[in-house]
Amino acid sequence: MAEKVRNIVVEEMMRTPVEMQQVELVERKGIGHPDSIADGIAESVSRALSSEYIKRYGIILHHNTDQVEVVGGKAYPRFGGGEVIKPIYILLSGRAVEIVDKEEFPVHEVAIKAARDYLKKAVRHLDLENHVIIDSRIGQGSVDLVGVFNKAKENPIPLANDTSFGVGYAPLSETERIVLETEKLLNSDEFKKKWPAVGEDIKVMGLRKGDEIDLTIAAAIVDSEVDTPDDYMAVKEAIHDAAWEIVEEHTQRPTKVYVNTADDPKKDIYYITVTGTSAEAGDDGSVGRGNRVNGLIPPNRHMSMEAAAGKNPVSHVGKIYNILATLIAKDIAEQVEGVEEVYVRILSQIGKPIDEPLVASVQVIPKKGYSLDVIEKPAYEIADAWLDDITKIQKLILEEKVTVF
Repeated sequence: MAEKVRNIVVEEMMRTPVEMQQVELVERKGIGHPDSIADGIAESVSRALSSEYIKRYGIILHHNTDQVEVVGGKAYPRFGGGEVIKPIYILLSGRAVEIVDKEEFPVHEVAIKAARDYLKKAVRHLDLENHVIIDSRIGQGSVDLVGVFNKAKENPIPLANDTSFGVGYAPLSETERIVLETEKLLNSDEFKKKWPAVGEDIKVMGLRKGDEIDLTIAAAIVDSEVDTPDDYMAVKEAIHDAAWEIVEEHTQRPTKVYVNTADDPKKDIYYITVTGTSAEAGDDGSVGRGNRVNGLIPPNRHMSMEAAAGKNPVSHVGKIYNILATLIAKDIAEQVEGVEEVYVRILSQIGKPIDEPLVASVQVIPKKGYSLDVIEKPAYEIADAWLDDITKIQKLILEEKVTVF
């Protein structure tokens, strides 16, 4: 069989690399931010449905659960422990196959359990019985398994279910790496054991202006873990010190770290919460409104506005291509000599095999002293190899070896 000739275009990109731009902004919404909660639930529901479909039928059936709304509740936090008086409402919607060969599949039961399991793991101080209402309104779909298997035999490579594009880039800048690693550290099990008062709703905003970096952290503090304002201030200091460790590890640029800048002790204003997430008190969340698949919101870079979390991992290019583009860019940046920055954009065409995109655009900024001539062939080969092995993305998603927010 002849090898596929794919529409891969490698070209030189004429732009100032991010590290050399005067102003750089980058944000990460931590796992307890309402938008990240929506993303995390959506993805957990998709993985649970996928696993159950495979267990029962040997194949992942059609679903998209990328419609999750987190409607904020109402709480009265206070030092020593407050209370949630109106629960957070979480709406699960989207579509999933519920009737298989005229038999019912428990979509709602699987989805609600997945959502509860995720929340239990992601937001430690959330009382699932009293602080949250989870409502599944996932729409029905039906399928004839014989027809599904026949279609899979005819098309071993899934067909794109949308005309959409995915975007990725590499490498991360110093500021991007600091923002990403700071939130990961503050929400790590190790840090939480030392400082259980730190909630999961942590937002990190990085600004580099010239050669100076400002890191602004908003971290919800759990009221039952701090009895006094002095306890609270000690937790803030621990957050500052932990962030500073990340800063020193990744940059020599002058950096300032700010924590909970809206605090005003004179007016008795502190960022304390009952549950560790601002969703308890009116902050709402939606899938796709937060981090891109590499875990960041980077306005200095190319981005896709696709909500990757919750989309099916078989044929939904809005998910697959964003992950794929990021992996291709990472490999090119790490494996090809002379690459300063690389941006990858992959466009599908509905109904066409996902390993044959309408175009896979690889744009490279060469390092000083290098030309596209020495970069083009290996960059092309890396993109081609990933497309040739595109079904690997599904496995990486189900095994949680790649992030989607």
